[in-house]
Amino acid sequence: MNLWKRISCNPDVKQSMIQYYDEKGLADIRVYLAPWIEERIMSELINTTSTELYERDALQFYEDLKQKLIPLSNDNLIKFKLAEICTSITQTPAVELYTHFRTGVQREIQLLDQMPQFAYGVAAAVNGSAVGTPGIIGGASMPVPTGMHSNNMAAATLNGSNSYAGDNLFAVQSTIPKLSMAINTIYSEVQQFGRSYETFHNCFNNYSQRKAAMVGHDSELHLQDIQLQDQCRILAGQRSSILQELKRITFDYDAIQETVINELKNWQRNQALAGNGAPFRDNLDDIQRCIVLLLELVGKILENVNAMQRIPLEHNDECGELIVHVRQAQQVLVLSSFIVEKQPPQVMKTNTRFAAGVRWLIGPQLGISVNGPQVECIILSEAQAQRHSAQRTMPDSSNSTPASSGEIVNNIGNLEYNNQTGVFSASFRTMQLKKIKRAEKKGTESVMDEKFALLFYTSVVVNDYRIRVWTLSLPVVVIVHGNQEPQSWATITWDNAFSDIVREPFHVPDKVVWSQLAMALNIKFESSTGRGLTEENLNFLHEKLFRRSLVNNGDEDYITWAQFCKEPLPDRSFTFWDWFFAIMKLTKDHLLNLWKAGLIVGFINKHRAEQELMHTQEAGTFLLRFSDSELGGITVGFLKDNSVLMLSPWTARDLNIRGLADRIHDVDMLRWLYPSRRNRDEAFNEFYTQRMEESTRHDGYVTNTIRVNVPAIENNTGTPQHVMQSPHSHDIQMGNLQNSTIMHL
Repeated sequence: MNLWKRISCNPDVKQSMIQYYDEKGLADIRVYLAPWIEERIMSELINTTSTELYERDALQFYEDLKQKLIPLSNDNLIKFKLAEICTSITQTPAVELYTHFRTGVQREIQLLDQMPQFAYGVAAAVNGSAVGTPGIIGGASMPVPTGMHSNNMAAATLNGSNSYAGDNLFAVQSTIPKLSMAINTIYSEVQQFGRSYETFHNCFNNYSQRKAAMVGHDSELHLQDIQLQDQCRILAGQRSSILQELKRITFDYDAIQETVINELKNWQRNQALAGNGAPFRDNLDDIQRCIVLLLELVGKILENVNAMQRIPLEHNDECGELIVHVRQAQQVLVLSSFIVEKQPPQVMKTNTRFAAGVRWLIGPQLGISVNGPQVECIILSEAQAQRHSAQRTMPDSSNSTPASSGEIVNNIGNLEYNNQTGVFSASFRTMQLKKIKRAEKKGTESVMDEKFALLFYTSVVVNDYRIRVWTLSLPVVVIVHGNQEPQSWATITWDNAFSDIVREPFHVPDKVVWSQLAMALNIKFESSTGRGLTEENLNFLHEKLFRRSLVNNGDEDYITWAQFCKEPLPDRSFTFWDWFFAIMKLTKDHLLNLWKAGLIVGFINKHRAEQELMHTQEAGTFLLRFSDSELGGITVGFLKDNSVLMLSPWTARDLNIRGLADRIHDVDMLRWLYPSRRNRDEAFNEFYTQRMEESTRHDGYVTNTIRVNVPAIENNTGTPQHVMQSPHSHDIQMGNLQNSTIMHL
């Protein structure tokens, strides 16, 4: 409700303000131009210490006011009062007129503060000016919902979730019913105003027709003229109040829609983080419920504004502008709500089946779900995705297909509405990328650095309007060989972790601070292995990446994309990411239970491991660490005769033959697990492979086992070796010199 409408709710207060403005003949202007005056004056209620600045504002207000009066000459409600109004203005100096309006608005605010039901709660400055008055169109801005600022958003997304999401949606769901009531109320006012205007219009036409025939009846004409002026003033106030209320409703609606769309963007950002393994709170159904309600509200707002525009007023620019604004808001909501619900694999191998799914969060609104629109999927290069996003629209022709960078089969699906769940979606279960067109590479770029995206698009007709919607998937890297997978996942991991919520496809920073990367690595490792990285583990990774010891906490050290996955580690032929990815894969495939049980130290360098083991001073103490020199290798370091020995690393090929727990059991020298000092068998017993007791199986074959042999220590342990050698050796070498695996028959 605007300022003047609030004043009008109290007849005594209204009359006192009419008298004040009539001192200079400005009462009609205050009523007819209420929204503009309030917006202008409220935006200039500041502490002005400069006389020159104040006079400049006054002159500009004076000139703008005269321009505002020109279109009113075509308005039936005011045109016969215009001459009198213009006379009052020209007889009043600019500064005096401006001051009178400025003081009047301040007085209105003070009077409202004395009316409990309409208290503004505005803070008055020492000189009487007010700052930050809410509820005035153009005079204040809706506060941004908590958590929507970019800094807070970045912090939230780094943690893999948005803690504000539930609060924001809850606030929206509680606000929407209030807004709906306001819309229903204004609808009744619009209908009543239409009837009142029609009555006035008929009276005015009758008066105009009779006026020429009533020469000599001046007193009667004067009385009718006064009556029409009073009716005109009432209608002008009503129209101004209704339009101002519609603006306020639209303003409130915009704030709610912005919050909901921000929540949808958060959902999409969290979906990307989930691609790295972050926990994903799926509140898409809650978001859809808000969108469906908003579509209903924006339709009602548009209906009200259209009804006001249909009332035959010659000066109706405000309605036209408001219609354009509301339609744009409606369009943004409809287009933003078409999303990829099930992402395709982000490392995509050609000629391999994959699935994806899209969802339109409009539910049954607009009647689109009745016909089951067809959705098509194509693949775009990064450059094509950038051009497409910049245009923000599909081609004009409904038969035109956007340019593609490959061939996908089974790429057409239909949107189907589920009456039970309210979900309007399309699933693509058996898509397959047959061909891919690659861009020309620059410098050291490889196919594993090249990003693509799937574009899903459809076209529907609603009320004779064609709606074209589209959405892009998260970026994908296309490979043809399995050995391209590690570097491809480096590209995807970096993109998922560090991309902005809104960006040009597929821009990512070239460097990030260590604290960001540490969080991303921890999320990735924990999702793959079931146990996160400790602070000591992360410190080790920091030292490995930066090739130096950790200084302070290292959180603000920057790591570049090249350091992360392009530049080889010192004295190695592989990068940091190559090493990390290989360790993660080894742990997931062969060491999962041991890692989750906390039996593997893993992230400790050779020198530090030797120091820790020597410090125990107990022979047979051992630890398990990931190899620095062998990709995807794990080694055992143990204390023997006051020295530390390291077994050559075991890789996935070795652990496929015999598991790590059994290998540790085979080496009797290994007695105490570091750092817990637990007995080996107590720590690993549940992970040993069950052994067959029978020497002869039921099928007549003699049982046999495979075990680790470490020649350098076995002769000193007192453990007998019963090895039966055939003319052809049964020794199975494990790719190292220090230990071997022997099959015992």
